[in-house]
Amino acid sequence: MPDFRVGLNPLPWVLTPDSFDLSLPVLRTAFSQIETTPFKGIHADPPAELDVAGYRSLLAEFGLEPAPGYFSADFQSVDRRDLVEAAQRHAAIQAELGNTEVFLAAGLTSERIAHPSIGYGGDALLPQVIEGVGTAAEAITAEGVTPALHSHVGSTIETESEIRAVLDAVPASVLSFGPDTGHLAWAGITPSTLMTQYADRIAAAHLKDVHLHQAQTARDADANYFDATVTKFTVWTEPGRGDVDLLAAIRALPDTFHGWLIVEVDVPEADSNLASTELSARWITDHLGTTVF
Repeated sequence: MPDFRVGLNPLPWVLTPDSFDLSLPVLRTAFSQIETTPFKGIHADPPAELDVAGYRSLLAEFGLEPAPGYFSADFQSVDRRDLVEAAQRHAAIQAELGNTEVFLAAGLTSERIAHPSIGYGGDALLPQVIEGVGTAAEAITAEGVTPALHSHVGSTIETESEIRAVLDAVPASVLSFGPDTGHLAWAGITPSTLMTQYADRIAAAHLKDVHLHQAQTARDADANYFDATVTKFTVWTEPGRGDVDLLAAIRALPDTFHGWLIVEVDVPEADSNLASTELSARWITDHLGTTVF
């Protein structure tokens, strides 16, 4: 049987319309509220003003601990030397935090933000993206951390064919799979099917739910990423409130899986960030029990 722990990404607190706000006041507010829920593992993303020891102390202050973080780059365009340095630096931080896996994702592009989930513009950049992913994955692996490919709507690794192309081109010895059930579903993929086919590559996963009818309506309207998720449509929702078969995705994990499942609700549908997190915890407790936190 798979052996996993369930953590949380505090995105509802740190994700702003313009960027990520990882300031200490925001993190303290987030952690103080998360502390009241069963979640203990936190998607690790230290703010610039804290070193690793300081970040660990901040988490510990609220009874929390690090869970795998997230490395992203514009693989098709970034200088390879800069890419290696950034990947090594990120992996070293994750390793010092005690994480053995990290999610690896392509950066979002303006064209795909404008036309999300459909692979807009084709895959002409894919060879450069694959080369960059391989370079970053080797650098991360060299630091003793396992990189797990995470597809993201709006990025150059978005569609099923793009995900398969990367996983099939980069050796499993340096690149694992870190599926995100929400981004897969929004892109028209059945998460459990793809996860089953690449089960032996899964090192960690994001549990995320989606209103598929909202995703389709937004797609029909050619809504951009932010209209689809924030202003005009409601693609994201809390686990169990959408249409993704999360239990089927979990069942797709191999018996050899011993990693993290990170719950993500990018944009809460609940009335508040805390209410959203409480709903997520309730779904986990109801379906997976309390020992997974």
